[in-house]
Amino acid sequence: MSCTLPRVSLPLPPGEFAAYLFDCDGTIVDSMPLHYVAWQRALEEWGCEFPEELFYAWGGRPTADIIVALNEQQGLAMPVATVVENRERIYQELLPQLAAVPDVLAHIHDAHRRVPFAVVSGSTRASVTASLDALGLLDRFDVLVCADDYTRAKPDPEAFLLAAEHLGVPPESCLVFEDTDLGIQAATAAGMASVRVPQQRTH
Repeated sequence: MSCTLPRVSLPLPPGEFAAYLFDCDGTIVDSMPLHYVAWQRALEEWGCEFPEELFYAWGGRPTADIIVALNEQQGLAMPVATVVENRERIYQELLPQLAAVPDVLAHIHDAHRRVPFAVVSGSTRASVTASLDALGLLDRFDVLVCADDYTRAKPDPEAFLLAAEHLGVPPESCLVFEDTDLGIQAATAAGMASVRVPQQRTH
């Protein structure tokens, strides 16, 4: 007779935390495959290549920074604002396919109203709010810190420190949920404990 073991949820580090800070894409929402589709469609008219491995390696970087880097890398002159806008529009069209990351969603449900939440993202505010709203989660978060709110992107700790300041919680009392190396590095630099969320690469 065989039995099926329950799926182990995402374990948290020991200790009491006064706030949870979440990356959005790939952490709360299983959006990275949809973002990659949006990137491919937005870049194709410019003949720009963006390999999937590079896309995931650059997870956490602001959209505009990625376009600047691709221009430099491939000798292109893509207009940054135009590509950002097109990529954003295409992503919003894909939102009906969006799903939450189950283990992270479980922690959101479990800790909601017990500790304050913030989102700390390299995506635009429009993208973050659209993703969270599509899943009915937007009202769970007390603070949103998005790409336009800070000047130094992850792995710099600025965005996480800004979120902690807005919540009125000391950095050392915050727990960060992140799916990228850059995000984990930023959390560590901010003096915060972190949980590594396995990257979702479902299509």
